[in-house]
Amino acid sequence: MFRWSLALLVCLIPSQVSSQEPTPGEAMMRKYLDHETKLLEQRALAGAKDRKSWEDQLPRLKREYFDMLGLWPLPPKTDLKAKITRTTEHDGVLIDSLHFQSVPHLYATCNFYRPKSNDPSARKLPTIVYVCGHSNRGRDGNKTAFIDHGMWFAKHGYNCLILDTLQLGEIPGIHHGTYRHDRWFWHSLGYTSAGVECWNGVRALDWLTTRNDVDADKLGVTGISGGGAATLWIAAADERVKVVVPVSGMSDLAFYVPGKGVNGHCDCMFLHNQYSWDLPTIAALVAPRPMLFANSDNDPIFPMDGNRRIMAKLKTAWGFYEKADLVQEYVSPGGHDYRPDLRKAIFAFFEKHLRKADASKVDDAEPVTIKGKDIRVFAADQDFPDDRQNADIDTQFVRKADLKAPPEGKFEEWRKERMAELRQRVFTRFPERIPAAFEETRKEHETLLKTEHDILVVATRRGKINAKAGTILVLGPGESASPPPDWTKPYLDRGPAYLIEPRGCKRYVWPRKSPPNTIERSLALLGTTVDQGRVWDIAAAARWVAEQEKGIAWTVVGRGEGGVLAVYAALFEPLIAGAEMLSPTESHMQGPHFLSVLRVIDVPEAAGMLAPRPLKIVSAAEAFQRTADIYKAAAAESKLVRAK
Repeated sequence: MFRWSLALLVCLIPSQVSSQEPTPGEAMMRKYLDHETKLLEQRALAGAKDRKSWEDQLPRLKREYFDMLGLWPLPPKTDLKAKITRTTEHDGVLIDSLHFQSVPHLYATCNFYRPKSNDPSARKLPTIVYVCGHSNRGRDGNKTAFIDHGMWFAKHGYNCLILDTLQLGEIPGIHHGTYRHDRWFWHSLGYTSAGVECWNGVRALDWLTTRNDVDADKLGVTGISGGGAATLWIAAADERVKVVVPVSGMSDLAFYVPGKGVNGHCDCMFLHNQYSWDLPTIAALVAPRPMLFANSDNDPIFPMDGNRRIMAKLKTAWGFYEKADLVQEYVSPGGHDYRPDLRKAIFAFFEKHLRKADASKVDDAEPVTIKGKDIRVFAADQDFPDDRQNADIDTQFVRKADLKAPPEGKFEEWRKERMAELRQRVFTRFPERIPAAFEETRKEHETLLKTEHDILVVATRRGKINAKAGTILVLGPGESASPPPDWTKPYLDRGPAYLIEPRGCKRYVWPRKSPPNTIERSLALLGTTVDQGRVWDIAAAARWVAEQEKGIAWTVVGRGEGGVLAVYAALFEPLIAGAEMLSPTESHMQGPHFLSVLRVIDVPEAAGMLAPRPLKIVSAAEAFQRTADIYKAAAAESKLVRAK
């Protein structure tokens, strides 16, 4: 075992391969995911062909990048309240144990390594931010897994700040929100633990640049695995980073989605890709700064074929600046780990590009005997700050939309603005109008519809034949039209009705466990969610219904989350005459989940946007008074019915 072996790679979660044949729903979704991945990978470098076309897009790309990390608008840079709690000396190196608050009450714990011989008032040193991989060192924080790195840099004329991660720091939070903990509200909030790791790194740079012994023009960042991903997050976000060395930190969509590589990674490795980026575009934001793309040739969670595809695209990006030589690749023989050759390559790259020193005879780091508990920031649990929010920062970090009813006479303007923002930030993959579904097969009263590439939806015709008003009933997971759920039966006696089974219902369900949530997490990497797909299905099916049976006013009805989906489908399909929500969820925090929707709107406001079309809400929840206020602002109070 290598002495640098990462003690516990939480990111390296073994993919479980089922020996069973895929269900029809799983097979359908796998085809869909493969197709969508190929489309996104055609958008390499945002389609740029030269420096001008690349730089013309950079302002937009930077905004989209921050948005996909949950960082747009950028959080205010509040007082860091940095505090050094102890300083330890070892072999000519001073190690400061410190914490700072990247946002109020979110504590980042760090160790800052600096040469004892350096006079801060006389000499500013190049400085490295080391961001950690998933090495579990318990109470000491995972920064203590990389003490050797900090010592090497300090002994060779650098400062080095080693930064704990949120999940495995001294005050732990959560990385595995959608992998393990079913915290799907992360999608609705636009929150990802990757955004926290990025922001902690940016704020670490803020602290470093206040110090007299730090050369603010010579800042570098590096780390392995989760730290490799964070290296790219930080460097792409902050141009103060001058030299960049991600180690085993990024693969591409072809591996993550069709290759199911997403199963081997926690949520801190990914942003929510609602702007449909080809992932190497993130790394290309670093261009033309010097970057060493370092990997291992037998790494199962960052395979070499993905590395080669990424490297080719990075060479193109740096080539826009005629500096292709500044993005280099290093491949170490072996698995997901540090080895002497890999460490030497990393150190040499910083020596050459940050210190402008001779890198031909770089030595390896030496093992050290410092105990993690001796450089803790908080020596004992009782030292933890009482106001810490690390454990539930996922509910606090991202700023929700400021939800207010439109002023009287301003409804149309308000609605237009909200709809535009929904399209621009949430439903970015939706066209101006969703095409009508088309028939695959028809059997008696049941029609199999195709709504998107490879997506099949079941539409079942029930009820009376001749009537002027009809109902489109949205079924939920686990439900099918045969037999119809009890809640739908009153509608079947009123007039013509269609029961719609969008993706993921009983007949086209897919497994959620072993490994967990593969399809759901893959969809976020492609810029959408299951629920956003269901909105598409309902709108496409409703348009098909309306075009099949013209002259009928079709109301779409759903129960629980299905009622909310029905309202959104009506927002995107003008042929839907109205909607009914039966016991709907009050907020997207409970569902349905759309990427970043809570940064634009919440359920009661979305329902209000349907005005002046008729809307019935069967719910006692006070939240829907906000819907009533919007209908009033639209002068459409009579079109809203509220029942308990």
